Parts: sequence; structure tokens; C-alpha cells
Amino acid sequence: MATKTKPQRQFVETTDETHPQYHIRMRPGDVGRYVLLPGDPGRVPLIASFLDDAQQVADNREHRTYTGMLDDVPVSVTSTGIGGPSTAIAVEELARIGADTFIRVGTSGMIQDSVLPGHLVVASAAVRDEGTAMQYMPMAFPAVADLDVVACLRQACEDSAVTYHVGISHSKDSFYGEIDPDRMPLSDRLKERWHSWVQGGVLCSEMEAAALFVVARTLGKRAGGLMVAGGSHDGLEPLCRTVIEGVRLLIQLDQNTAQ
Repeated sequence: MATKTKPQRQFVETTDETHPQYHIRMRPGDVGRYVLLPGDPGRVPLIASFLDDAQQVADNREHRTYTGMLDDVPVSVTSTGIGGPSTAIAVEELARIGADTFIRVGTSGMIQDSVLPGHLVVASAAVRDEGTAMQYMPMAFPAVADLDVVACLRQACEDSAVTYHVGISHSKDSFYGEIDPDRMPLSDRLKERWHSWVQGGVLCSEMEAAALFVVARTLGKRAGGLMVAGGSHDGLEPLCRTVIEGVRLLIQLDQNTAQ
């Protein structure tokens, strides 16, 4: 009778400082506890430019990272790539090397008529219309942001005098299933579900927040999201300024709590 052999791992699972994390290629000390998470690697330098002395520390696959300083505290920016799977990988590995606060930063589609291009959306929760979070928690488990992160992002929007909304985001797996549902075999179902999100007051649609919120929650970490409505690059600068102010408020809150 043949002896069964245990499958060999195809990667090194690193939990110490000897090896960098497999996907993000970083070790403890490379990132701060606060990490901003754009999807697009090309947006990392722009967001990092609002930090002091920001330097690139890693660039592998879709995960590009800069670390800089904000009020003498290390803050990092790591791209996740598009969607829940790569976002979960980034958060898992960043958490292993010391990060504990994650903020999704990016663009989103608009669901409510009141949300116009250029408006900011603070995501307090997300519709779990994706598959990654199912690998962590059953569907009955909500995808909710950390209350302190939400409060600081909302205050940053107030202080920045931008037009903003606070509420639920829709996280999906299929970009074209949303923008071109009529050509999909499940077109009726897709349009029916979209109508449900509209009726339920969901504000915007993106592809990462639900996975981020659930993964962070299972790891005992904090997460939130700040998105700009519409796909225009014109709204990125106000988005960047506002999220940096949100992190500054979080730093102050954490420092006051620690005293």
C-alpha cells in the first residue's frame, strides 16, 4: 500500500524577521501601524507625497509600498490590487509585520442620485456581494468598519470642507457585471440586486471594502474606507488630503488613549 505524503508548501510562511512576507516582500519595521490601501500601485506615490520623507520600501506584483512620517509617526501606503483576494493577502501580511489600522482609499461608482462625482464617501459598512469574506466568516457576519476610524474620517471630511456622505458601500467581484449587466447571462438577477442596493440606501460601489472589513475584524485589527465617487483623477487630491487628516486624527486619538 502506497504511503501518502503530505503536500509540500510552495512558499515560505514567515512569522519572523528572517524572511520577507511572501507577497508584499516586507519585514517588521518596514511599515507603520497605520496603512492606507489604494488599489492602484500607480496611486501609491501620490498618496505618499502627503507624508514627510516618504520612501518606497517594496514593489512586488500588485503590492507597492511607501512609508513616510506623519506628525513623527510612521505611516505606510500599500496598494492591494483590484478586488477582495489580493486585499486579503495584503492585510494578512501587513498585520504580521506590525500594521493594525487599515484604510481603503480609492474611487467608487455611484449608486444614490445624491452622490455626485467628486463627493467623498466614508464607508461605515459594506454589502458582502463578493466571495473572499466567505472564506473568513459566514454570510450572516456583517462587514463593518471600526467606529473610531469612521469617526476620524468623518471629522476629517468636516474639517476639509468637502462634500461627503457616510454609509454603506457595495463590494462586488465583477466590474463589468455592474456597468454592463444586459450582456450577462444573469442580467435580470444583477439588475434586480442593483435595485435592492438603491432601495436600501447603499451609497457607492467598489471591490475591496467588504473583504477588508471582515478580514481586519477576524484579525482583531481596525479598518475603514474613504472613497471618492466617480473615476476621475480630479478628485484624488482632495481624497488624499482628507484621508491624511483622518489618519492624523487617529494618531492623536490613539496617543490620548495611551496616556
